[in-house]
Amino acid sequence: MSSSTPEPSASWTAAVLTVSDSSSRGERQDLSGPALSAVLQKNKFIVIASEIVPDEQPAIQNAILRLAERARLVVTTGGTGIAQRDVTPEATRAVCHRLLEGVAERMRWEGAKKTPFAALSRGVCGIHGGSIVLNVPGSPKGAVESLEAVINLLPHALQLLSGNTRHS
Repeated sequence: MSSSTPEPSASWTAAVLTVSDSSSRGERQDLSGPALSAVLQKNKFIVIASEIVPDEQPAIQNAILRLAERARLVVTTGGTGIAQRDVTPEATRAVCHRLLEGVAERMRWEGAKKTPFAALSRGVCGIHGGSIVLNVPGSPKGAVESLEAVINLLPHALQLLSGNTRHS
């Protein structure tokens, strides 16, 4: 096995955080969170938690911090656009000590092949402790397509983050 094609391990845990005012109030069913969980499981991640919070920066930050203590990957869905209440990127930047700009760039690049609106996504990807935090759009289709655009990068990134920096 080379470091560029790592095999999944039991330490590859994931959590999904849906950021939505209406879903947090029970007014709208969360479709993106379950869709992301399915993609993660298909790619051999163990989804250990799924939560919903409103579009409030402190609530998002607290949830990311809590989930990053338990999961190696935290995928947020929602709050990445340009509307006034879209504050997921700000919350993510506030809790991450390093950003992975190329991951977010790749999601937007792949998304732009399907819709010009991908350029309006402000989602970021960063590192908190030993975990990766990844923002994807709130629509189920956009969320899944964004995650699928980078899912193959994440095992290697997690391996590097764990200190396995050997090159084959």
